[in-house]
Amino acid sequence: MTVKRLYETMYILRPDLPDQDADAAIAKYQDFLVQQEAEDITIQHRGRRRLAYDIRGHREGIYIQVNYSATPKTIETLERTFRLGDDVIRYLTIKLEPEATEDSIDAIPDAEAAVEEVAAAE
Repeated sequence: MTVKRLYETMYILRPDLPDQDADAAIAKYQDFLVQQEAEDITIQHRGRRRLAYDIRGHREGIYIQVNYSATPKTIETLERTFRLGDDVIRYLTIKLEPEATEDSIDAIPDAEAAVEEVAAAE
């Protein structure tokens, strides 16, 4: 069994897409993640924003942020789908580290000693 990890994908849709087509594209990629057995899918529509530089002749884009947990194989397949589709002009996926909790810090041997050393060095 492959371990699922936390990921965040930001993709930019073409700005010339009508609202209905943009919503359909968002739903298409969300359904794709569900089919690939991704979990805890959270989608944030960041809206239409100006790009820092032209991408494929576009000065603006529709930004979408998706947070989810999935396998690395799912990421490969999702990014291939982005490359083949004509509605996404740019995308980026990053692996998120799980948030540190006191229990996870206690599980690390000599974690307290390391924290004290760092504090003493400052």
